[in-house]
Amino acid sequence: MPETLNGREKIIKYLSDNDISISSLAVMYGVAKQDLADYLSGRKKNPRGNQIILKIISDFKIN
Repeated sequence: MPETLNGREKIIKYLSDNDISISSLAVMYGVAKQDLADYLSGRKKNPRGNQIILKIISDFKIN
């Protein structure tokens, strides 16, 4: 499974810079808040988490 640390850090920074909560992002992507928090922190690593991370980066055009 590819490492997503760089992408996770960029998402977390983007959320902070734009005052977006993990709760609201979780609702947008139909994921439990705790699962999304675990994906972003790296506590939970699985294909579904990687897909969500990549989709968030793509949808919000985070580089």
